[in-house]
Parts: sequence; C-alpha cells; structure tokens
Amino acid sequence: MTHPLYIGRFAPSPTGPLHIGSLIGALASFLDAKASNGRWLVRMENIDPPREIAGADRRILDTLHHHGLCWDGDVLEQSTRSAAYESALAHLLDTGQAFRCSCSRRQLSQFDGIHRGHCVTPEKTDDCAIRLRVPDHIWHAHDDLQQPLHQNLQQEVGDFILKRRDGYYAYQLAVVVDDGYQGITHVVRGSDLWVSTPRQRYLQSLLGLPAPRYLHFPVIVGTDGHKLSKQTFAAPVENSRAIDNLLLALHFLNQPLPDSRHSIDSLLLAAIKHWDRQRLPAVMGQPESAFYNHGEPLLP
Repeated sequence: MTHPLYIGRFAPSPTGPLHIGSLIGALASFLDAKASNGRWLVRMENIDPPREIAGADRRILDTLHHHGLCWDGDVLEQSTRSAAYESALAHLLDTGQAFRCSCSRRQLSQFDGIHRGHCVTPEKTDDCAIRLRVPDHIWHAHDDLQQPLHQNLQQEVGDFILKRRDGYYAYQLAVVVDDGYQGITHVVRGSDLWVSTPRQRYLQSLLGLPAPRYLHFPVIVGTDGHKLSKQTFAAPVENSRAIDNLLLALHFLNQPLPDSRHSIDSLLLAAIKHWDRQRLPAVMGQPESAFYNHGEPLLP
C-alpha cells in the first residue's frame, strides 16, 4: 500500500558522529518513507549547544550521504527556529497551559522529582524554567508496532519542561513544533522514545497540531544493557564499510537481505522493494554483541 502524503523524518542531534544504532534509525525511517512513495526529511536537532560537538552536524550528513540515504529538500536546523518556539510558548503561557517555575531538583526531590500542579516555592524570578501544566488523567498513545501506551501524565511525568532555566528549548517542545511545521505524517524512531509519545500527543492537542502515526522499533544496546549512544562513546560507523553497515542494519531490523550487494544503490533499491513492517522485531532492545564480534559485523 502506498501513502502519497507520507512525510517522514530523521532527526539526529550533533553530539557526535553516527554510530550503528543511529544508522539503524536513519535506515528504518528512510525505507518506510520510500517504500510508501513518501518524502524523507532530515532535521538537525541543534538546540543544546553545551552538548554539541563542533563539526558533528557536517559529519552526520556526510555519513548519510556515503550510505546512500539522500534526503528530500533542505535540512531543517532547529537552531534557526527560536521564533516558532517562542510563539508556541507565548500561546501556552497566555492560555494558562504553561507557567514559569523556579523549583530546583533538590526542592522537587521530596516529590520523587515530579512537579505536580504547584511550585514548591511561590517566588517567581527571572531565573525560571517554563513548564507545561498536565492533567491528572490517563493519556493514550498508539503505535504501529508496540502495544498502546497508557500514561497518567501528572502522576508519572508531572508538569514537564518546555524551556530550561538556562534559556535552551526542551526537546519535547521543539520536536512537536517542528513535526507540525514540516507536516510530518509518520514518525519511525527507536523504542527509547516511545515513553515520550503521550507528552508529545498532549502538546500537539494544545497547539492544534495533527498527530503523526508512530512506529517505534527496538534499539540496539551495549554490553551494559543500555542503549548505544554518543554519550557512552559508541563507535562511529565507518563510511568505507557502508555496504556492510547497511546489511547489518537490515539484519537488525529483521528485513530480507538483498541478493545484490554490488553497490549501495542496488542494495537500497532492493531493501525498499522488500521493506516489511511486519517483520520488525517488537522486543525492546537487542544486544550489540548479537551483531558484532570484536568490532566485526556478524552477517548471515
């Protein structure tokens, strides 16, 4: 089945080069979009300068290019989107759905670190975060692979931050505003972000934005059982081994491995043709050791 209005995206943070886990995410979202005759966009989530590494954005785009993952249109830089985020914040503040908060983590520790409805200290200063006021009821999120998620936002999450005290915008705000701006219809991403979806769905409803369809696939984990990440120094993929990297990613996603491995283009064309969502593993996390041995990919 094709979806002519399908618009998907890959949204990396420039905190380091792409590792195999992030390449898997890029490939999954790329194949799902292209198999549906859709568009695949790239958005650079560069809204947290203290965590970013100089040149990482260019290196990420270069790695995508070397692996044949060519995006449609221009790359959207979140660092250019401050006006849009401020407009959304102004609306939420004006309608009473967001509020300024000076509570510290230490003050919130007496409430399990969760902000529920009222500031611990009534004083309001310029040194404030902006939080979204969340209701005391269960919010539902549906997924094309995982079981539905039911989450009481107030009890399990609390009034979450939209803009930090240091002035930087929070991921939850930026991702919702930019998915709406770019007309994203389908979000294919790692299962580590599945728990964030009810927050994003609620924020979309407040801002009058349509909800994309979601598909969360399992993430690859390291020897410690945690998701591979740039923060834990996951090894970057080597552009010189692009075909092996793509085959490994397809293997992880439980997709048929193409017979033709002579070029990146032929491999990707075959992968698009045979992309099958129903084959995706639903298990939340698979070990890197199942796919690598001493740094060498284990391919069938």
